[in-house]
Amino acid sequence: MKYAFVLGTSAYIVPHGVISYANHETSNPIIKINSIYHDNEPGSFLSVDLDIKDMHGNGVIVKNNTTLGTGIKILTEQNSVKVFGADGHVIIHVHQIDDETAMSLQLNITAELERNAPIAVIRIFGDFMTHDLRISAENEKLFINDDGYATSALAGNDLRFTTAGVVL
Repeated sequence: MKYAFVLGTSAYIVPHGVISYANHETSNPIIKINSIYHDNEPGSFLSVDLDIKDMHGNGVIVKNNTTLGTGIKILTEQNSVKVFGADGHVIIHVHQIDDETAMSLQLNITAELERNAPIAVIRIFGDFMTHDLRISAENEKLFINDDGYATSALAGNDLRFTTAGVVL
C-alpha cells in the first residue's frame, strides 16, 4: 500500500503512511497513519499518531485521535484530524482528500498519483516543531526551517524530514 503526502504544492509518495524526523543517529516517526477513511465502509475513519511540538516547544502527542498533551484540543471527522493549541490556533491539520480533489491538484502531482496509485492522499497543513526543525506547510509551500519546497512530486521508500530538508 502506498500513501501520498501533500504538503504545500509538493507530493511525496511512499509505501508506508509515516513521516519521520531523522538525523545521523536516529529516525523517529512524527506522523503515522493508523487507518484511513473509506467512503464505502461505514465506521471507517482517518486515525493518526503524532509526536510533534507546538511553536512554543510544548509536546503534542496524539495516539489514535486521542490527545495526551496539556491544553491541546483535537477535532476529528471521518477524513480529518485537526489539533489546536491552548490558544485555539491550528498546530496541524491532517486531511485525507477524496479522489476527485486529488486529481484536481497540479499536473505533476496527478501524474505521479496515476503512476503510483496510492491507497490514500493525505494533505497536511500546519506550523509545528519536531526536534530541531520547524515545519510549516501551507497552500503554496512547505518550509523546513528556512528552506522552501514547492511544485514537486517524488516517490521513494521513506519520507524523512532532516536538517538537510526532505529526504526520500
